[in-house]
Amino acid sequence: MERHDPPAAKWWQLAFGILCMAMIANLQYGWTLFVDPIDAKHHWGRAAIQFAFTLFVATETWLVPIEAWFVDRYGPRIVVCFGGVMIALAWVLNSYADSLTLLYVAAVIGGIGAGSVYGTCVGNALKWFPDRRGLAAGATAAGFGAGAAVTVVPIAKLIATSGYETAFLYFGLGQGAIVVLMSFLLRKPGISAPVKRKVLNLPQSKVDRTPREAVRTPVFWVMYAMFVMVASGGLMAAAQIAPIAHDFKVADVPVSLFGLQMAALTLAISLDRIFDGFGRPFFGFVSDKIGREKTMFIAFSTAAFAVILLLGYGRNPMVFVFATAIYFGVFGEIYSLFPATCGDTFGSKFAASNAGLLYTAKGTAAMLVPLGSMVSAAYGWTAVFGLIIGLNVAAAALAMFVLRPMRLRYLAGGAQEEALVARPAGIA
Repeated sequence: MERHDPPAAKWWQLAFGILCMAMIANLQYGWTLFVDPIDAKHHWGRAAIQFAFTLFVATETWLVPIEAWFVDRYGPRIVVCFGGVMIALAWVLNSYADSLTLLYVAAVIGGIGAGSVYGTCVGNALKWFPDRRGLAAGATAAGFGAGAAVTVVPIAKLIATSGYETAFLYFGLGQGAIVVLMSFLLRKPGISAPVKRKVLNLPQSKVDRTPREAVRTPVFWVMYAMFVMVASGGLMAAAQIAPIAHDFKVADVPVSLFGLQMAALTLAISLDRIFDGFGRPFFGFVSDKIGREKTMFIAFSTAAFAVILLLGYGRNPMVFVFATAIYFGVFGEIYSLFPATCGDTFGSKFAASNAGLLYTAKGTAAMLVPLGSMVSAAYGWTAVFGLIIGLNVAAAALAMFVLRPMRLRYLAGGAQEEALVARPAGIA
């Protein structure tokens, strides 16, 4: 018997997915708070500790296509429930880790769990909103971007008062439990509505390309390279913001804003998450109006400017707070713009699978995060900032002068292909 879902059901499903995403956000964005405390206790070195972050992000992203297959076969509940157990286990192991090996094992387990939740929630949102995929994906991704904002302060205080081990243990169990509970409320839609093509003034494919066809095109790999460029800079910054603040001697400097006073590092991380979360749906909306590549150019150029500001004046605690907020406000948009551009280029039918393949670029970018630690140790933060600036400037140029004309040519070829297929037999 077919099940017809009430109109409010999809919004509840979106809300459940956003909450699950918020619960895994700390695995990535809260990590920076633990780096220096771990190093202070075990003296493993920042680069060695940050390799755990690389393993986490790589595992989280590269396994998304496999986890998506399980979701399509068994539904979202079992995959998200599994993810909740894994993220809890990962942080519990972190709380007891007395060797780098155990820290790395926990990172892999956490990556598997976070990827299960991330891939499932985004994919489920796309199924519930076939005609509003931009809104659904942007809102779901915003949960991951902004989710850490509300827990940064409690985590920082718990680390300061009870140690990082206690913070790992309590928040690991709490976050995992909430994800497990939410998993029982998630489900796929009863009857899938036909996909409606958006009426946008944007170049879009009229031919649906399979993942195998997509990865054979140069335009896919240009997008992949740009994704790696921008994501690597953002992941470096996310993982290193606490060490940077300590080296700049602004981490514990009190800053007053909107009548609130807190340490510059804690305030910076909180604002970063808020701006990151807001930027994802905002830039997706802007790109619907002015085009994907133009929006990329604006965002990537703004990111480069923010890092230049941080490099020149970041030892001022207020500048540090606002420069990092601006940077992360324009960084998170890659998780809206690249899936949207991928859908525009390769069609709607396989949009989730193609976007999942493109999302693995985040895992590739994570491989550059330890490079940031090594470069900072050898040449200082100026060299790291220069690298991030260069990557964003290069990506901005590629967006306007390479990707845009390349996509237009590719879509024109697809239109000709569709015309040939649709041409009645006997007409030459």
